[in-house]
Amino acid sequence: MVEWLDANILYWHWVVFGILLAGAEIFAPSFFLLWLGVSGLLVGFISYFVNISFSTEIILWGVFSLASLVIWFKLIAPLMKNNTLSGMSREALIGQEGTITEYNQSVSKGRLRFSAPIVGNDEWGFRCEQALSVGDRAVVTDVSGNDLIVRKK
Repeated sequence: MVEWLDANILYWHWVVFGILLAGAEIFAPSFFLLWLGVSGLLVGFISYFVNISFSTEIILWGVFSLASLVIWFKLIAPLMKNNTLSGMSREALIGQEGTITEYNQSVSKGRLRFSAPIVGNDEWGFRCEQALSVGDRAVVTDVSGNDLIVRKK
């Protein structure tokens, strides 16, 4: 069976396989299949220039796929995340109580830390009209842009 694959699987099979996988990404938008497809295209490109066995092509495809997925999900994708707080769940934040870790009285802004992460973060920026100090407890009353509006507890 391996001899038949070695004789009949050509470089263009890998190119078509790569294009199909990359195209299937349209139906699974996680950038997972895209990198498997790019790896298939890379194996097709290499096998066009170098005569390698099907077993070696499979191993190359696996190595390229694993490497590209690790590079994408561990190095590149985290840099592309939207770090703004827009779209956060207002209802999950209002009424929560936290401890003030930083406060600048001149601009009435600071940082509020919750005991457990809320909407993915345990520390948030806030604004307050009352006089506060580090260590005070505060309750979230509203959300304005990327800042929480709090009052002293």
